[in-house]
Amino acid sequence: MNILFIMYDQMRFDYMSCAGHPHLHTPNFDRVAARGVRFTNAYCQSPVCGPSRMSFYTGRYASSHGAAWNGYPLRAGEVTLGDHLRAAGMDCWLLGKTHMRADAAGLARLGLSAETVIGARQAECGFDAWIRDDGLWGQGPDGDFDLKRSPYNAYLKAKGYDGENPWADYANAGVDDGDDIASGWFMANCDRPANIAEEDSETPWLTREAIRFMTEAKGPWCAHVSYIKPHWPYIVPAPYHDMYGPNQVPAAVRHERERDDPHPVYAQFMGNRIGRAFSRDEVRAKVIPAYMGLIKQCDDQLGRILDFLEETGRAQDTAIVLTADHGDYLGDHWLGEKDLFHEPSVKIPLIVMDPRKGADATRGTTCDALVEAIDVPATFIEWAGAEVPTHIVEGRSLAPFLHGEGQPEGWREFVISEYDYAVSPMCVNLGLESKDARLFMVFDGRWKMMHAEGGFRPMLFDLESDPQELTDLGADPAYEPQRQKLYAMLHRWALRMSQRVTMSEDDIARLRGRSFRRGILIGVYDESEIDPELASKYRGRMRQNHLPAGSRAESEEQA
Repeated sequence: MNILFIMYDQMRFDYMSCAGHPHLHTPNFDRVAARGVRFTNAYCQSPVCGPSRMSFYTGRYASSHGAAWNGYPLRAGEVTLGDHLRAAGMDCWLLGKTHMRADAAGLARLGLSAETVIGARQAECGFDAWIRDDGLWGQGPDGDFDLKRSPYNAYLKAKGYDGENPWADYANAGVDDGDDIASGWFMANCDRPANIAEEDSETPWLTREAIRFMTEAKGPWCAHVSYIKPHWPYIVPAPYHDMYGPNQVPAAVRHERERDDPHPVYAQFMGNRIGRAFSRDEVRAKVIPAYMGLIKQCDDQLGRILDFLEETGRAQDTAIVLTADHGDYLGDHWLGEKDLFHEPSVKIPLIVMDPRKGADATRGTTCDALVEAIDVPATFIEWAGAEVPTHIVEGRSLAPFLHGEGQPEGWREFVISEYDYAVSPMCVNLGLESKDARLFMVFDGRWKMMHAEGGFRPMLFDLESDPQELTDLGADPAYEPQRQKLYAMLHRWALRMSQRVTMSEDDIARLRGRSFRRGILIGVYDESEIDPELASKYRGRMRQNHLPAGSRAESEEQA
């Protein structure tokens, strides 16, 4: 079985028709959901691109792998999905975005060059790169946002799009009324069509690369097809730019009481440039129809992939996983983008389709178990026929849910997400040292708590009575028992064994008592206390006696 691992960047869990969106019709997401299981309580390990993806790619929490924010390198030697799958006989390929930054100092220390196979895999987050394009080719007075070469820009230039950066000038810009560039960076332009032929825009381009890969690749393989959209800049080519209008924009989930004495960290994010922008109705009226158009384009391109699989007879032996690295606030809770732990940001879409007969009983169903992003790589490892190395991978396989076996024994009681905002202005504004600019979410299916390092009170929500998370109970004395319960969970999670990655449980079991059988007889008074076999190498006639004569006499007297 091959694995098609498709990720969309910054796509909300509720922006699909199968998830109940009132206006956005996504027949191809629904098509996969009808053949698989849609997990309705799936959470990312960090609501920002880089650390979330590193958790998907390692099966480990952000505090375990250490790449806690965008641009933090994943340390050289970290075991990744590609390492696990190749050991099981499955290739692991990348098409699109990873947001991975290589640990250049670590590679140099180990004497690894990116020109070698091992070095290249370390630099590409463990994948073999079919075509990598991280999709953000911004340029400013201090230089380029990303210094790597863009295969997508090279494609556009080959198609005749001029200039140094056609990604910015055409794929992510329209044309204003004066025939000038109307950049998608400016949200006032989001309702304009991108100045590009639709088939040349980012999502169709990567879809063609995915189909080319599946045409040429030899199995078994896992292909991580990682789209940049519907991530900003929020601009989309015709005909998608005006498929939706302001009348189809859902009302913002927010209330004035959220701004009445808010948690200090929350207040900082509400007050930053992004939060202030998305608090404006005219911004939402421009952005959200474009965001919906981008998702509609993603859905149409997914349809091309599904049709290809069916037409070539590969649908019956290709598993499909659809997910996102995090969501998008879109003005809910007076916030934009992601970063904090309300549902629009930290909850992710997750649809898993296993084509094999054993999964027939669950097709078209939903599962409300508490699921984490790190469960995805664990599932892939099991699909590849290997045992999940639990001393490395902190997630658990979802296969039992897919095969109708119900919730496995000992399944998690809570989910965890983390956020490190040390590089942000919010850290400075709060007067924090970088080590204290960290947030933790613990959610048990009803109660959700955000703990903030630095001496702040927690935030607390009861999603049973307040599913929209509008009333923060973090300072209410009546809810101290709930806070203590969640802190106990967070404490239990913090004490987990997470860094003993070079020794499995089986390795440890084999070592128990091994030193005795290798002649290390500590704490033994005489031979009668142990199995005679253990001392067999320490018995027998003395072959040579090198003691001085006086010492020999003393020894004989003591004896």
